[in-house]
Amino acid sequence: MAGINDDFTKGMSLLGAGLAAIGCCGSGIGQGYTGGKAVEAIARNPEVESKVRTQYIIAAAITESGSIYALVIAIILAFVTG
Repeated sequence: MAGINDDFTKGMSLLGAGLAAIGCCGSGIGQGYTGGKAVEAIARNPEVESKVRTQYIIAAAITESGSIYALVIAIILAFVTG
């Protein structure tokens, strides 16, 4: 009976890792959207390129941090637990 519980725990851990990895998809969508809007803003007004670039880099870093957290949780669930 203990073997079944161990298999179930490992399976649920891997399922949780897969669900945590979905957070990486949201990060890609967010970065694509902000990148597109940054390019659009620079195309409309080229004089503000340096300000837009700075704001885009900050926004990309914030967006990427969510993906990194999701990846760390997925790795912990996949390899450490169970």
